[in-house]
Amino acid sequence: MNAGDGQEAIDITMSEPDIVIVLMDIQLPVLDGYDSARRIREFRKNIIIIAQTAFSLLGDQEKIITSGFDDYIVKPIFPHQLIEKLESLLVKE
Repeated sequence: MNAGDGQEAIDITMSEPDIVIVLMDIQLPVLDGYDSARRIREFRKNIIIIAQTAFSLLGDQEKIITSGFDDYIVKPIFPHQLIEKLESLLVKE
């Protein structure tokens, strides 16, 4: 499923309990990825949320993790990198 903005991502995640992984852009309209991840964590503690970002500065990494994301991936996203990231997070579960 695709969400067009942060609020829609929250609504979809809330209404679809079968979703176990969310790939969320940081720069979203209505509600950014940071706030969306925080709100999703309020009702879905165990869902895996991966931030998608064009930025990879050290301060950004810390903000991503403290906002409730499990990890992040830097754009452009290459399929093998995404698969490795998903495998490592799913093994933790």
